[in-house]
Amino acid sequence: MQRYPMTPQGHAALEAELKQLKTVERPRISTAIAEAREHGDLKENAEYHAAREQQGLCEARIRDIEAKLGGAQIIDPMNLPQDGRVVFGVTVVIEDIDSGEQKHYKIVGEDEADVKVGKISVGSPIAKGLIGKSEGDEAKIQTPSGLAEYEIIDVLYE
Repeated sequence: MQRYPMTPQGHAALEAELKQLKTVERPRISTAIAEAREHGDLKENAEYHAAREQQGLCEARIRDIEAKLGGAQIIDPMNLPQDGRVVFGVTVVIEDIDSGEQKHYKIVGEDEADVKVGKISVGSPIAKGLIGKSEGDEAKIQTPSGLAEYEIIDVLYE
């Protein structure tokens, strides 16, 4: 069975999405299919085909979430030794050695990742380059624009 690392917050978000899909979206789609059937010939009924496509996407997402929740490995960084090392679930403050620009990243599971809000997947090149390092260490990370060097300024267990 594949394990899916996630934070407690990410686990709760997936559970909430699953509940929304099962209790709101699934019944809404079923109603739309029933209404479209009433319009007659199903071969040329665009509303029916669109609703069936929505149903397929919804059911696929439900199966995906259920599989991930079933294989969830919930890791709470507050329960880990807080020794300044970069591990799953921490927020790390890094500084680009060349430009001096600082960035904050929280290392999270695949489904939680959202670079726009500073959450990166544990499988991303940046996270892989930082995990295991400590405050004050330097990390060389291969990025699409070339090799980047960062210094780890702070590791926050929040």
